[in-house]
Amino acid sequence: MDTQALAGIMFLVLTVLLMAGFPVAFTLLGTSLVFGLLGFGWDFFNLLPLRVWGVMTNFTLLAVPLFVFMGVALERSGLAAELLETMSLLFGRLRGGLAISVIIVGAILGASTGIVGATVVTMGLLSLPTMLRKGYHPELATGTIAASGTLGQIIPPSIVLVLLGDIVGVPVGDLFIAAIVPGMLLVLLYIIYILIISRLKPEWAPVITKEEWAEVCGSCLVKRIFKALVPPLFLIILVLGSIFAGIASPTEAAAVGATGSLLLTIINRRFNMELLQQVMATTTILTCMVFIILVGAGAFGLVFRGLGGDHLIRGYIEHIPYGKWGVLAIVMAIIFIVGFFLDFIEITFIHIPVLAPIMLSLGFDPVWFSILFAVNLQTSFMTPPFGFSLFYLKGVAPPEIDTMEIYKGIIPFVILQLLGLLAVIFFPQMTTWLPKVVFGP
Repeated sequence: MDTQALAGIMFLVLTVLLMAGFPVAFTLLGTSLVFGLLGFGWDFFNLLPLRVWGVMTNFTLLAVPLFVFMGVALERSGLAAELLETMSLLFGRLRGGLAISVIIVGAILGASTGIVGATVVTMGLLSLPTMLRKGYHPELATGTIAASGTLGQIIPPSIVLVLLGDIVGVPVGDLFIAAIVPGMLLVLLYIIYILIISRLKPEWAPVITKEEWAEVCGSCLVKRIFKALVPPLFLIILVLGSIFAGIASPTEAAAVGATGSLLLTIINRRFNMELLQQVMATTTILTCMVFIILVGAGAFGLVFRGLGGDHLIRGYIEHIPYGKWGVLAIVMAIIFIVGFFLDFIEITFIHIPVLAPIMLSLGFDPVWFSILFAVNLQTSFMTPPFGFSLFYLKGVAPPEIDTMEIYKGIIPFVILQLLGLLAVIFFPQMTTWLPKVVFGP
């Protein structure tokens, strides 16, 4: 059989198995071993260890467990709860203010942790009961929380950006800086939508009463804001500031962030050995999940490209009308549609290695299209049936919140994410301007 045809069958088999619900890591590795043996014979087992060794010795990927550790430590320390409660009081007299505070806190937690699951669960546990008690419409409340959690995908330090930088072959620091403006754009779009819907449907987003406001205004509120905002902002400055100033690489900055998160738990008197054991255990589990999938994806990429699968896909793409912009539209549509069925790790490790070389060959800026991938991947967390933010939120939501209310709530925010994606496509300066300012042309 022609090797390119074998590569096509391999990709089809992988897709069918994943849709059938088989575990991602074992599906990747099993498919790779079978088709590697068919395509290369027993020599394949001389190539595979070299690929696995290359993954496991990659210094850049060391940032993944360190950022995970930082995020879990912050989530377990209770700093996120204090931040959300204080911000909700600050914006309480503005219609929709509680929802706006959820978006802002989600952005700050995204910049502090980069872990979507931790942010969504934390925000769901802390803010959803409060929003419902204050009279917020369930669709607005659930949509806001799910959207705020996904900001950790694009706002640095993001684990997705670390993985994309390694796969595409661009410095992670460049991606971190390039993602700031698109991330802030999404925050702004969310806030504008909340303000508009709150004006059009005031019953969806009531303000806090004058009595509640009278209890918190004054110097005590200033102290609470200072106490809640300074720790996460301090951590953000430690991590991103060390990268932007050229003091540390992203991997070294991740170590600074992990250490800083522990220092904050100690300063806030939340540290104990039980908390440390929980943080380390959770970090180990999440890191093992990411890396076993990464090893499987590396094996899959080795076989797929070795069989000429990249040439097969390039041959199809070359016949797409409207040149490279037609290709870009198809690629973005593929990532969006696949996001309905696969999570971001699977898409990053399976599809990006195949699509990124094609985008490079067409002359697209690698930093720009990496940010496009990252913005697009956000939607995979909120699109049913397999949007993980929806699962996380449903798991911590009160019993009276049904799944359809969550699905309806995320629709406007998915549309806003797509608008943000279009803005980055039509105005690439949003991603290229800041890295040039920081690092020079």
